[in-house]
Amino acid sequence: MISRRLFLTGTGTLFLAAARAMAQAAKVWKIGYLAPGLPDDAAFLRAFLEGLQSLGYVEGQNILIERRSTEGRVEALPRLAAELAHLKVDVIVAPTTPAARAAKEATTSIPIVFTIVSDPVGSGLVSSFSHPGGNITGLTDMGVDLTEKQLDLLKQVVPHLKRVGALGHPTDKVWDGVWKEAPAAAHRLGIDIVPVLVTTLPQLESAFLDLNRRVQALLVAPQVFFSVHRQRLIELTISTRLPAIYERRAFPDAGALMSYGPNYTTLLRNAAHHVDRILKGARPAEIPVEQPTEYDLVINLKTAKALGLAIPETVLARTDEVIR
Repeated sequence: MISRRLFLTGTGTLFLAAARAMAQAAKVWKIGYLAPGLPDDAAFLRAFLEGLQSLGYVEGQNILIERRSTEGRVEALPRLAAELAHLKVDVIVAPTTPAARAAKEATTSIPIVFTIVSDPVGSGLVSSFSHPGGNITGLTDMGVDLTEKQLDLLKQVVPHLKRVGALGHPTDKVWDGVWKEAPAAAHRLGIDIVPVLVTTLPQLESAFLDLNRRVQALLVAPQVFFSVHRQRLIELTISTRLPAIYERRAFPDAGALMSYGPNYTTLLRNAAHHVDRILKGARPAEIPVEQPTEYDLVINLKTAKALGLAIPETVLARTDEVIR
C-alpha cells in the first residue's frame, strides 16, 4: 500500500513538473535582431523568421522580435546593440561581422548568434569553430576562404588575365583575412593582385577613375560597405568595363557580372536552429560554428555581353544559375 505521505510527495512532484512545463510553454521569448542596414535586410529577416516558424516559433505568440536597424549607418551599431542588451532580450541575432562585433561588445551575458560572418576567428568573435567560447556562436559564410576559387573563376572568364584588383574596406576586420589569403592564391594562379582600398563612397568613386588602366578585373571583398553601396559599385564596374566577382548572388541579381558563395537565405534560416538550441538551454560556447556545405556560382550573361565577355562553356556548365 502506498502511504499517504508518499502519495502526496509524488503528486506534488508531478504538479511542480507540470507547472514548469506549462510555464515553459507559455513563455514568450524576446529575440533581438540587429539589422546591419543592407538592401537585403528585409529578405534576411524573413528567412530567419521562416526558420523559426519551421521550429514552432510564431511571432506574437511565443516569440517577440525586437528589431533594430542601422538604416545604412554602420556607426549606429554599438548604440543599437546596447539598446538590445538593456532590454534583456533572451538572445541577439547579428547578421554580418560589424553587427556581431557590436553585439559582443555590448554584452557578455546575453547569448549571441551571428550569421553572414566571413572570418569569425580572425575577426576575434570566437576562439575556434568547434569551441566558440564566451556567449557567442553562429554561422560563417567562409568568405575569406573563397578567395582562391573566386580568382580562379575570374581567370577562366577574363581572357589573358594578368592583374587583379582586390577591392576592400581596410577598417573592417574581414579585409585582413582576405588580404592574408589573396597574394598567395594569386601567385598559385599565375596572376598579380593589388589592393584597392576605400573607406567612403567618394573614395570608391575616385578609385575607379583610372582603375581599368591598372587592373583587368576586380575581386570584391565580402564586406558590408560594398553591400550598402551595391548599386553604385555595379554601375562603376560596368561603366569602366571591369569584370568583377562577388560573394553574394544579390550582386548579379542587381546587374553585376558574377558571384560565387553560399546561399545567404539558407544561412539565415539555419540561424534559427542555433537560437532554438539556446532557448532550450544550450550554452553558445558549446555550439560549434556552422559552416556552409554548398556554394552557388551565378553569372549574369547580359552583363557579360555588355563587358564584351564570352563566358566559356566549361564555366557555364558549372553555373548554378544563369541570369539572361
